[in-house]
Amino acid sequence: MNTLTIAMWSGPRNISTAMMRSFDNRNDTAVLDEPFYAHYLKKTGINHPGRESIINSQSCKWDDILKMCVGPIPEGKPLWYQKHMAQHNLEGCDISWISNVKNCILIRDPKFVIQSYSKQLPINGEWQLGYKQQLEIMQYLEKNEGISPPILDAKDILLNPERLLKILCNKIGINFSKNMLSWAKGSRASDGIWGKYWYKSVNKSTGFIPYKNNNIKLDKELTTIYNKCMESYMAMYEKRIKL
Repeated sequence: MNTLTIAMWSGPRNISTAMMRSFDNRNDTAVLDEPFYAHYLKKTGINHPGRESIINSQSCKWDDILKMCVGPIPEGKPLWYQKHMAQHNLEGCDISWISNVKNCILIRDPKFVIQSYSKQLPINGEWQLGYKQQLEIMQYLEKNEGISPPILDAKDILLNPERLLKILCNKIGINFSKNMLSWAKGSRASDGIWGKYWYKSVNKSTGFIPYKNNNIKLDKELTTIYNKCMESYMAMYEKRIKL
């Protein structure tokens, strides 16, 4: 039986958990929720809700985590969908392990991410939002593997989930399943323990929520961070899967 490990690289305040639900609703797929989160919190000292319980719930050793990520797929299933936050790749951490999995990148317009994130936590730099790290993943794969990973924009997915997911499945070599378009309300056993802080909206959902073009004005002190994020975002956006 052919097996495939899919690493979906997102940033915060995206539709990453909805995407995880989408794949979790397939009968052939195991899911993994942010395996490097505890490492990130411990190394940065950043104070997220449930910080200590998160650190105690996972390994904080980079090498041990990556060995697990490229190891056998749980539950004897052929597909393993791994939800990763790109900002968890801290400077100096070796990302060469990603050559052993099928990588995809999930992006979102920085104005939406910054507006949403800043309501929850202070933003001190672009490194917290993952755009620079996502771009580094794309560039690493292009340089070392000679391939550009599939890049999906959240807006495109919300405008037409079925079309985008069909294209994504085709690009990574798996069959599309209608099960990916809807799911039951509630949490999952595979959710990280941080789900009680971050997954309330997704747990109320039964599918991808239609796109809304909200008029957002960012605070002036966030403009510099926004502009830096936009540089990385646009470099990836130009290569995204298009509707």
